[in-house]
Amino acid sequence: VFPSLAQAQASVANEVYQELGQPSIFLFCPTEYCSSLCSPSPSQSCYLQTIGQELLPGIAVIWTGPKVVSQELSAELLEEVEAVLRRRPVIWDNLYANDYDCRRVFLGPYMGRAPGLMSRLHGLLLNPNCELQANFIPIHTLGTWFGSEQGSCAHPERAGTEGALGDSQGAQDGSYSPQEALELALRDWLAEINQQALEPGK
Repeated sequence: VFPSLAQAQASVANEVYQELGQPSIFLFCPTEYCSSLCSPSPSQSCYLQTIGQELLPGIAVIWTGPKVVSQELSAELLEEVEAVLRRRPVIWDNLYANDYDCRRVFLGPYMGRAPGLMSRLHGLLLNPNCELQANFIPIHTLGTWFGSEQGSCAHPERAGTEGALGDSQGAQDGSYSPQEALELALRDWLAEINQQALEPGK
């Protein structure tokens, strides 16, 4: 019926989207959802070019970055993806995901994401550790990063500049320090642990 997989997927997605009344949030995960799955590259992928052309503009497209689990996200890559998809991507961030190896738990701060990225995103989803309690630091530091991104949007002249480690201004002035974010998260996590320890029956 369809000349390509991309056209088939776009057609089905468009029909479901319209049948649901074009909801404000409708996510589409492409078969090529990271650079390493694209042939030969995101900008030259016939599949992504078709998705960008055929998918209705109200449908958001999910992207994980250079790889399925991406250590870094750059503005340059997001610009390339936005151009081929004809819309800003929703980042599906697998930085902390451990469902592929549950022997490991990821407890470090949210990092490796260039400052000023929020203006290039339609949204961001964090795929957490499978263990609920282990996600305090990831989610807390993501919140600190997001606060700093809001500061960057309020002060566009500061976007694209890294804050120095230990800069006490942190999220207030639009910079982000992973080390400072980690220290804030640990302090709040310890307070929560201590509070739980004082509850009756603990």
